[in-house]
Amino acid sequence: MAENPYIGNPPAKFEPPESLSRKEAENQMHELEEAVEYHNVQYYIKNNPRISDAAFDRLFHRLQELESEFPDLASESSPTQRIGTVPVDALKKVKHESIMLSLDSALENEKIRDFHRHIQASGDWGKPLYVLEPKWDGLSIEVVYEQGEFMRDTTRGDGRTGEDITKNIKTIQTLPLRLQSDVNLPSFIAVRGEVLLSKSGFQDVYRRRVEENQASFANPRNAVAGIVRQLDSRQVADKPLTIFFYEVLRIEDGQFASHWDKLNRLQEWGLRTHNLNQHGSTFDEIEDYRQKLSDQREDLDFEIDGIVIKLNHLQGRNTLGKRQCSPRWAMAWKFPPKKEVTRLKDIVVQVGRTGILTPVALLEPVHVGGVTVSRATLHNEEEVQKKDVRPEDKVRVIRAGDVIPEIHSRIKEPGKKRTKHFSMPAKCPVCQTKLVREGAYTLCPAGLSCKAQLKGRLEHYASRSAVNIDTLGDKVAQQLVERGMVHSLPDLYTLSVEEFESLEGFAKKSAQKLFDAIHENKTLSLDIFLCALGIRHVGEHIARVAARAFGDLDSLAQASVSDLERIDEIEPEIAESIVHFFQEKENQKILKRFEKLGVHVKPVSQPSKKTLSGKTFVFTGALSRYTRKKAQQAVESLGGRAASSVSGQTDYVVAGEDPGSKLDKAKEEGVEILDESDFKKLLK
Repeated sequence: MAENPYIGNPPAKFEPPESLSRKEAENQMHELEEAVEYHNVQYYIKNNPRISDAAFDRLFHRLQELESEFPDLASESSPTQRIGTVPVDALKKVKHESIMLSLDSALENEKIRDFHRHIQASGDWGKPLYVLEPKWDGLSIEVVYEQGEFMRDTTRGDGRTGEDITKNIKTIQTLPLRLQSDVNLPSFIAVRGEVLLSKSGFQDVYRRRVEENQASFANPRNAVAGIVRQLDSRQVADKPLTIFFYEVLRIEDGQFASHWDKLNRLQEWGLRTHNLNQHGSTFDEIEDYRQKLSDQREDLDFEIDGIVIKLNHLQGRNTLGKRQCSPRWAMAWKFPPKKEVTRLKDIVVQVGRTGILTPVALLEPVHVGGVTVSRATLHNEEEVQKKDVRPEDKVRVIRAGDVIPEIHSRIKEPGKKRTKHFSMPAKCPVCQTKLVREGAYTLCPAGLSCKAQLKGRLEHYASRSAVNIDTLGDKVAQQLVERGMVHSLPDLYTLSVEEFESLEGFAKKSAQKLFDAIHENKTLSLDIFLCALGIRHVGEHIARVAARAFGDLDSLAQASVSDLERIDEIEPEIAESIVHFFQEKENQKILKRFEKLGVHVKPVSQPSKKTLSGKTFVFTGALSRYTRKKAQQAVESLGGRAASSVSGQTDYVVAGEDPGSKLDKAKEEGVEILDESDFKKLLK
């Protein structure tokens, strides 16, 4: 992912979809899918958001926009077709009793009006038409009761499968371990709720972590996500967590007259609901409710970021149905981002893992949405010029979705003399390499020799998609760089077991394991090595394409831009990036050092029989013997092509378990459909 332009600095605006060629759209969609998925994992799994909610929404909506404009290019695995994100591996995975959908959301009045008009036009649902609820900003969970007794609890995960956090949730005092009423008590019920940490409780947790020199949480929501994933439930028991319930996912031996009836029954059974829940039937009532909660927001002891509007009529919900990821009968109306005023003291430049330079505003500390903010991203030079912010300006700071701070705007101060306009430096502030411009971004082209990029490059080099060095993750990479143990990638192969043992969190056994993992991976195929180097615009697929085209490292290193452009799928920007990498003298030294340290790059041989030459394959559903990546590689190794969508040019659709809409499209197009057994025979 090192080459993805949407990972670190998402643009504020995109060009119109109609201005893109099909190839440009396909490439951008792939990069957006990768970026959205990356940020989903950072947000939901690692509890370490890298961009603001507003920036994430721009990426997500752009992907939706392109999929609407180019529907045949839409991928079945696109994040827009997904509900949530994958569960972490450290906790047991449990399948939900019912899909836990996400909600469509809006900031604008008109989108809510459109939703209201659609509901009204779809049927006579009676009154009250809606139930209005706070949109809690916590962790969504599924709780299961059998015969009135608490059985288990899971996080939302990917919407279908979550993480088992039963032992941790049982420590929360507001969770009944047995339902309290015998009236209409169901034999089985799965309910949905939100785990929350009070604002005052968050301040206590925040202070304690600072005192203990631990990484602090960004906000109460991230604190909850981190706390409930503890493997030791004793670490959860002393935290002031609570739960509010708001939906029934599945029930046996029971039914409800309406959603309002459902909430009342939950309360009767001891499942806590909130007294801010309210009826409403008109748009004015919805708007008044939102304004009321917005006015009360700062006084509430729990974080909310909007309101939820739900159709009260349950049969009407069945009639309206759902989209792939969200119900058609509910909508979230979010609050505007929080804003506070402070003074911009300075603008510094930060060098990211991909070499992109980002201006960062240093601020007089200001309290925004429960967190003290002292710095904010300014994205790129054009963004700074557009907002016209300079040191010593008074500015409004927002935390969209209460995550990463951004400068919203400058506050004019008539008569006050301003400082000079900001401009990017001519050289990298870390390695002094001359910088280059690429569109809106300023880049340090030094790559592997720039220390500011080293940590990210090191982490990428060790990742599963590259060399796959087990246990060398973010924290280890950071220690290796900060302690000066690694100055460039080849240094990894010079470190001893004793040096690894000196790292925080390592003992002799784990140090030996890391040492072995590094030295067991010294023979690499050309495509893997290319991907691991983190060349800009060169991911796994392009690395395979280039490796198969040139065969060995020397041939590729000597290739010209025109040589590369003759290869299908390698566009001019990619070709220039590859040539520039191999022409850079520092990179040449690093490649020679790899060789001296025993890293052997194997040539990639062409298959003797290209039995699938000219054939295009599309995969849908899960295969039992192949990962999607391995199946695509198998096709490409025999001269075939793996595509993401079905068209008139598709030769085969390989359908695994639980196939998606691509199977229907294949039937419509008359494309030959293979099951896994047929696919295996074809490969042979």
